[in-house]
Amino acid sequence: MEDKQPIQMDERIHLIDGFDLGVSERTGTYVINEDELTLIETGPSPSVKYIKKGLDDLGFSLEDVAYIIVTHVHLDHAGGVGLLIEDCPNATVIVHPKGARHLVNPKKLAAGARGVYGDSFTELFDPIVPLPEDRLIKKGEGEILTIGNNCTLEFFDTPGHARHHFSVYDPITNGLFTGDTVGIRYKQLIDEGIDFFLPSTSPNHFDPSAMHASIDRIRNMNLDRIYYGHFGMTEDVNQALSQVSEWLDIFVGIGEEAMSEGKGYDVLASRMLEQVRGDLSIKGLRTDHEIYILLNLDMQVCALGMIDYFNKLKQ
Repeated sequence: MEDKQPIQMDERIHLIDGFDLGVSERTGTYVINEDELTLIETGPSPSVKYIKKGLDDLGFSLEDVAYIIVTHVHLDHAGGVGLLIEDCPNATVIVHPKGARHLVNPKKLAAGARGVYGDSFTELFDPIVPLPEDRLIKKGEGEILTIGNNCTLEFFDTPGHARHHFSVYDPITNGLFTGDTVGIRYKQLIDEGIDFFLPSTSPNHFDPSAMHASIDRIRNMNLDRIYYGHFGMTEDVNQALSQVSEWLDIFVGIGEEAMSEGKGYDVLASRMLEQVRGDLSIKGLRTDHEIYILLNLDMQVCALGMIDYFNKLKQ
């Protein structure tokens, strides 16, 4: 893992593999080489060492970093920001207005993640370092950030996965950094000839109606690229968005059925995984492929968010 070089998206954008969960091509940090060197996402704190190495591989110093943007404050996207900025003296963090307080005081975020990941929390996420309030700027719907003479990023409110979620538009590539709003791209399957996308319905802000609205909004932007937090970039934008939208309806339908039967998240997760296995089997994927380790975890987390959503509907 230590020797992996940053992945070149084009002449100005690279992707550093953060080896989230100890897995390659799971979560990454984008590096935009403009007048103001900009990072998008940090991943969790264990990924910070890979970000530092990746920047060095690209010929940058930590002093060069001007902005660190996090699409939302979940720990697998922003958990390392407090640790990283300690060594980036000239950097400012950009975050959604609804997420800022959780970076300054991450106790609630940490407690939520402990509830999901249990005994694995320390290995996956520690340390979670609070971000000094004077090191952040809030950016909301329609606001901009100029990072180069010819590059002004724009921020769009894209809830569904989380209420504190924005997506970041890059006009140079007509591309959007979408965090988790339009799901996960399982890049590990590309070598199998499968470009596969699933929605991320994790707790505790999952809202399928808001997610569908965000997907539709992004589709109407007529993008050339989507840059995923998990993982990498696609230029087949319409196909990717259609997959996620279809799977979202499938997952909600499975959730409705399980809830009506009084089943818990474990049954729901199993049914979701079974549906995904069936689809991938039709696509020719062998049943023992290592991607099922990740998919099993993802379906458990997605099921927790689904149960949380349906329970809130009852209130």
